[in-house]
Amino acid sequence: MNHIILTKQEIEHKTIRMAYQIYETFSDEKEVVLAGIASNGYIFAEKLATALKKISDLEVTLCEVKVNKLKPLDKIQTSLPPEEYTNKALVLVDDVLNSGTTLIYGVKHFLDVPLKKFKTAVLVDRNHKQYPVKADFKGLSLSTSLKEHIQVVFTDDEAYAYLS
Repeated sequence: MNHIILTKQEIEHKTIRMAYQIYETFSDEKEVVLAGIASNGYIFAEKLATALKKISDLEVTLCEVKVNKLKPLDKIQTSLPPEEYTNKALVLVDDVLNSGTTLIYGVKHFLDVPLKKFKTAVLVDRNHKQYPVKADFKGLSLSTSLKEHIQVVFTDDEAYAYLS
């Protein structure tokens, strides 16, 4: 049985609130790179970028980050070459922080590049992780059992998150 934990409207509200938090954190910057983990993390990064452009004069650059979730040690691919985010402010974005595996390997990749500021953002943060990684910006924190799964659905006209 699936239980809706975030409706489309709630996701929109949380996205706007997180955009304000990101803006406050990076208000002294001219530009911020939103690096979204494919595929839902990137879609969420696009939503954050849209919200940020409405509320701030920050120049927002999107970057898609491809992490092989089955083999996280494989080389991570980014849609931008490292020179385009070197010495810039960057936020690594994902939809759900489950075990922390995907986010920690994403963080590891960006640690090889000098950055001005580096933060993480997730729409839903589950409160049990296998790795010491935290989300600096989060839409919803939720304590779940290990058997429960959180899924975020983004389609052209729909957005919601559910627990199964």
